Amino acid sequence: MTVSTQAHPAATAGPGARRSALAQLTRVEFRLFLRERVGPVWGVGFPILLLVVFGSIPSFKKVLDGSGGLTVLDSYIPVLVVMSLALLGFVSLPLTLVNYRERGILRRLETTPAGRVRVLGAQLIVNFGMAVVTLAVLLIVARLAYDVPFPGQFGAWVITALFASAVVLAMGLFVASIGSTARAAAAIGNVLFYPMMFFSGLWLPIPAMPETLQHVAHAFPLGAAWESFQQAALGSWPPALALGTMAAWAVAFAVIAGRFFRWE
Repeated sequence: MTVSTQAHPAATAGPGARRSALAQLTRVEFRLFLRERVGPVWGVGFPILLLVVFGSIPSFKKVLDGSGGLTVLDSYIPVLVVMSLALLGFVSLPLTLVNYRERGILRRLETTPAGRVRVLGAQLIVNFGMAVVTLAVLLIVARLAYDVPFPGQFGAWVITALFASAVVLAMGLFVASIGSTARAAAAIGNVLFYPMMFFSGLWLPIPAMPETLQHVAHAFPLGAAWESFQQAALGSWPPALALGTMAAWAVAFAVIAGRFFRWE
């Protein structure tokens, strides 16, 4: 990843700016997010590319046993949704924050009206906003190009997306809090990403896993997210246990990140 060496524009924002400091920082962070290309390419482009690949495989149009009548492609939409969130949470967010720490941006912002805490808030807003855009694009492309139906219980799907976003962003803050360098943060993110994605059904659909592995998958945050998205797709509300699992993981990682996050 190529990291810009340009001084962070928020550090020079004056107190008399018309927009609030958080709004200005969010705008600046969004532009930097697009410039670095890591988040847009991996968090947005890669899941959509996988959708195109999976949608072109004839066997993915077959009904998957134990899925309530969904095809293999239908059941993979929640996996791609979870993947896009995970890439933003495990890659984009922590690498940006750790790079800012290494370059002294977080420390310098402490002396400005903006404040370094607002940088954290702006990063969370930008990544959450990109998550919303990505999920919307995935649903629309899947519906228009591959005739994948929209979620039967759309309200439950939105609630699940909020819970899933909260847990991956909390995990991203955790990675940023314990990663001393960008390389270390990337390694930690990968260590979390691949097991989490396995238990979300990326390589083997959860209904096709042995029963013991299914229970383990549902205990993991992204496995619980897949279960909730799947139930919403079928027109049902997610199990309270799945939502509670995501909430518990989100709180746990947020508390740990708050305890160990270093600003310099």
